[in-house]
Amino acid sequence: MKIVVTSDTHNQNLPQKLISECESADLIIHAGDWSSMEVYRTLSSCAKVVGVHGNVDDNEIKEYLAPRDIIQIEGYKIGIVHGHGSKQMTEKRALEAFEGEGMDIIIFGHSHIPMMRYVNKVMLMNPGSPTDKRRMPYYSYGILHIDKTLRAEIVFFTG
Repeated sequence: MKIVVTSDTHNQNLPQKLISECESADLIIHAGDWSSMEVYRTLSSCAKVVGVHGNVDDNEIKEYLAPRDIIQIEGYKIGIVHGHGSKQMTEKRALEAFEGEGMDIIIFGHSHIPMMRYVNKVMLMNPGSPTDKRRMPYYSYGILHIDKTLRAEIVFFTG
């Protein structure tokens, strides 16, 4: 199973590189800050989409999507949250959002800083942003490959 992971799209103009990747995906996970339901509709035309709302999303998105979600795929428990809030770093807020719930993977966004690492046997993934790299040198998104094992990667591109 191929899962494309994205966040912080912030507009309707998704890059063709992301769209092409999504067209071959079994599932798309979006960790918030869509900015419009048009982004949801565009991604949904490629594959099934699950996600959460972020801090800049409008009421239409907030009524349709929860602030956090938990899904199970091939025996892996995946938590999805945007990660915004006050106090602490985004990564710490994402971990606390699922504390004690036995996650295998926590996907979050907000910072636009791509990262992937393990904390206490929980994979943390922030895919960065495919549309707003801020001070990062590249745009990015993530891919999870789940079959008998879990493989994950962050894809970097110039635009």
